Amino acid sequence: MYSNIVSLMCREDDEETTMALLRVTALTGLSVAVGTAVTALLCVGPRQLSRATNDLGGRAREVAPYLAAALGLLAVKQLTQGYRIRLSRALDWRITGELYAIEGEFVAALQRATPDATLEPFSVAYMLGFAVLLVAGPTVYFLAGAGGRRHLKELLVAYMLNYAVGTLCYTLFIGYGPRKYLDSVDGLMYQFYPETQELTAAVASNTNVFPSLHASLSVAVAAVAWRSRRRFPRWAGISGTLAAAVVYSTMFLGIHWATDVVVGAVLGAGSATVGARIVTRVERRSTDGDPEPLDGPSADRKPKAGDD
Repeated sequence: MYSNIVSLMCREDDEETTMALLRVTALTGLSVAVGTAVTALLCVGPRQLSRATNDLGGRAREVAPYLAAALGLLAVKQLTQGYRIRLSRALDWRITGELYAIEGEFVAALQRATPDATLEPFSVAYMLGFAVLLVAGPTVYFLAGAGGRRHLKELLVAYMLNYAVGTLCYTLFIGYGPRKYLDSVDGLMYQFYPETQELTAAVASNTNVFPSLHASLSVAVAAVAWRSRRRFPRWAGISGTLAAAVVYSTMFLGIHWATDVVVGAVLGAGSATVGARIVTRVERRSTDGDPEPLDGPSADRKPKAGDD
C-alpha cells in the first residue's frame, strides 16, 4: 500500500515537471519568435523583407553548406553526450576549487552590489535575450542582401567554433557554478522563477561551467554585428546591449564565475575573428578570386530616399 502511494506521488511529480517544462518551453519559443520578428523588421526593413520572400530558395542554397555543418556538429554533440559524460567522470578533473581560488567572493559581492529590482530584467536577459540573440542574428543576415549572407556564414562558423571548444572543455573539466559552491551566493533566478530550472536542466548539465557559452556566444554575435555595423547599425546596437545584459546576468544570477565569463568572452571574440577568416578563404577558393566585400558590392553606395 505504501509503495503504491509513493509510486503515485512520483508519477504526479513527473507529470507536474513535464507540464512546467512544456509551459516554459512554449513561452520561450513564442517570446523568441516575436522578438526575432520585431528585430528583423527594425534592422532589415519592410522593403528588404518583401524582397527576401522572392528569393528564399537561392539564399537558402547559398548558406546551406554552413548550416548543414552547424546542424551536423550539434547532432554529433547530442549523440555523443552519454559517452562524453562517462569520459568526464573517468577523467575527474575538478576545477571548481581553482576557479574560486582565482576570484574568491567576486560573484557574491556582485550580487550584493546589484539592486534587487534588476532580478527580473536580468533573468529575462539570461533566458530570453540570449535565445533572441542566437536566432535573430542569423535571421537578420539571411533576410538582408548578399553582404548580409556573408555575415551569416561568419556567424554560423563562430557558433560551431564556440560549441566545439565548449564541448571539449565541458568534457575535460568538471566545474560547478558559484551558486552550487558558495553559501554566500544565491541562485536568484531559480529561487524566484523555479520553473526555468526545468528548461535549463533539459538542455545543459550543471557542470557545464567553464567557459560560459552564454557569454561566448553572446559576444560572438555582438562581434559579428560590430563588423556589420555600417549596414546594420540598429542590429549592432541591439545585439551589443543584449550581449552585455546576458554577460552580466550569468554572474549576477550566480550561474557562472567571472573567470568563466572572461574566458567565454575571449572565446566569443576570437571565434568571430577566426570565422571571418575561414569564410574569406572558403569564398576565395570557391570563386577563384577576391571574396565578396563584407557588406556586399553596394556597401559604399549612399542610400536613396525611401531606402530601408
